[in-house]
Amino acid sequence: MMQQRRYPGQDHWFYESQTSPRSVQAAPLFPEAAHVDDRFLLGLAQDASVIQPLLQADQPAIQIAHHVVDQLFPDQIETTLTHTLTLYDRLSTALTVAQVAGIQRLCNHYSARLNPLPGPDSSRESNNRLTQITQYARLLAMQPALITAESIRALHAVGLSEADIVTLNHLVGFVCYQARVIAGIHALLERPVRWMPGMSPAPDADVATFAQPCAWQPVLTPLEPRYASEAQHAAVAACQHAPVLKDTVWLLAHAPALLQSWFALRQQLQDGASASVEATAARILGSRWVWQHAADADAEKRMSQADEAKTDSEQQAVITLTAQLTRQPERVSALDLQPLAQAGWSHARQFSVIQAIALANWNSRLFYACGEAS
Repeated sequence: MMQQRRYPGQDHWFYESQTSPRSVQAAPLFPEAAHVDDRFLLGLAQDASVIQPLLQADQPAIQIAHHVVDQLFPDQIETTLTHTLTLYDRLSTALTVAQVAGIQRLCNHYSARLNPLPGPDSSRESNNRLTQITQYARLLAMQPALITAESIRALHAVGLSEADIVTLNHLVGFVCYQARVIAGIHALLERPVRWMPGMSPAPDADVATFAQPCAWQPVLTPLEPRYASEAQHAAVAACQHAPVLKDTVWLLAHAPALLQSWFALRQQLQDGASASVEATAARILGSRWVWQHAADADAEKRMSQADEAKTDSEQQAVITLTAQLTRQPERVSALDLQPLAQAGWSHARQFSVIQAIALANWNSRLFYACGEAS
């Protein structure tokens, strides 16, 4: 079980590593979770032989994901005037996102890594800063369509830079991706679903917001090419040919290493189901930008049919799995993969679509928070 407490006036579950009224911090129930060699899959690769061949086949994508873990959560971070997110900020945010996703293995890991770190000082400014970061991350993880320009201004008001906010958006997106890959592997392994106390699933984004085309309207200031570093120019050169990045790349270049890793993962995981998966996740999460790049004329109809179980085609099975893994990753089980298995899909093909769904969750959150919040 997770180590959880409720304190008066707080409407969410917290780990002892996030908040405590005592002067002595309680140790996490699973301290060993901080020391796994694999910080992406958190030991799942060693748990069952059925998974190991899949990971070998998808080694490039798995390696990129490991690289992102190292970029976001290194053992030590040196902050600067323009990069102020501390390791405590990052791990606390990751734990918040893991709690929203409801994946216990992920919660144990980030809680155990966070626990020994010194928290921010007890000043009102530091507390307000962490509160704003946490509230923003929880909203982006749970219901990104509720992020507004005011949400971004609140982050600026507590001292976050453009580079910090782009990094924060990537961090939330990545942990959402990680949670769904782990949930999908649990389903492939036919592990029982564990109920965890927490929040009810958020409603889907309002369909009316998709009626009009979406123009890219960044709420952050894009990087000016004349001020860009060599690394930022290199990242832009590597990514700008992608149509979906034509208007977005100079904003995302505030975090060039993450931009390159994320784009490499997108390239690696593209397959025949990607457009349908991207459109479904975008429709649920509210990203009109992704929707208009991925959806065709019948996308809304197919999604409605999948929700109502009106057809049993492979495409509908993929849409149904995408919807379930997007809305409630903690509830995904082997039963959700059964329609694909009955259609003759191998474990490898199922794992590929699981990764595509997970990445679509990262994509929609990233694009919405960077260029659609109004």
